[in-house]
Amino acid sequence: QVQLVESGGGLVQPGGSLRLSCAASGSIFAINDMGWYRQAPGKQRELVARITTGGRTSYSDSVKGRFTISRDNAKNTVYLQMNNLEPEDTAVYYCNGLVLTPMLHEYEYWGQGTQVTVSS
Repeated sequence: QVQLVESGGGLVQPGGSLRLSCAASGSIFAINDMGWYRQAPGKQRELVARITTGGRTSYSDSVKGRFTISRDNAKNTVYLQMNNLEPEDTAVYYCNGLVLTPMLHEYEYWGQGTQVTVSS
């Protein structure tokens, strides 16, 4: 069994910063792509950023230049540094990972979500 646990959400004023973390644990041989998604009230879940094992990154247009995704493969952890936050960034943020088990089967896992609220 594999678990992804997010941390770092909270309430921040517009223009502020937050850093989200997501640690994976359990029966893991390796983790391929990892990513962050978000879901605002009444909206569909959307991709925020993804990162490959080798560190190649991609971002949604709405966060380019403000958010940075990174990972520590030794710790099976992915991070999302969010700067210059806007009220439109308010959402539940979910961590996602493509996990390779010791039997070399790949499964997609999700974290439980962490709330980010940007408000004055």
